[in-house]
Amino acid sequence: MKRTELSTGQARAAIVLIDTGRMTQLSMQFEVPPDLPAPVAEGNRQLGLRGEQVAAAFLESWGHEILDRNWRGRDGEIDLVARHGEVLVIVEVKTRSGWGFGAPAAAITQKKYARLRRLAAQWLDEHEVRVAEVRIDIVGVILTDPPETATIDHIMGAFR
Repeated sequence: MKRTELSTGQARAAIVLIDTGRMTQLSMQFEVPPDLPAPVAEGNRQLGLRGEQVAAAFLESWGHEILDRNWRGRDGEIDLVARHGEVLVIVEVKTRSGWGFGAPAAAITQKKYARLRRLAAQWLDEHEVRVAEVRIDIVGVILTDPPETATIDHIMGAFR
């Protein structure tokens, strides 16, 4: 585990970087862009949409290009589809309003991973995007008061 001070875009805080060789996890505080519009929904759906907005802004601040949001295929939905260089990144976003139910990423199961793999293939079949690699990431978002910051856990290559 490596702890580093880093600043890029809105991501300004101490980060923890864990690289196991199979996956990389980045944990940090993220300054939520003040111009991010509030989602039009209620309850948990609003929380989830806000988490997806924050996750997209976070990924963009790290150089990802968001290609699609909430894309629906035969087997379900992909929260975010991004491109990072020559890598297509399929992103599952899990959002919580606190730590009471544990880390958001812990909610992703092998069954969900298998569905995301099928959805990634469906997305590629429908879009003319050429990439060298497809990766499935998890972005866990904890939104608490004050709303100007979020805790982000970005697990890259979560199921390698």
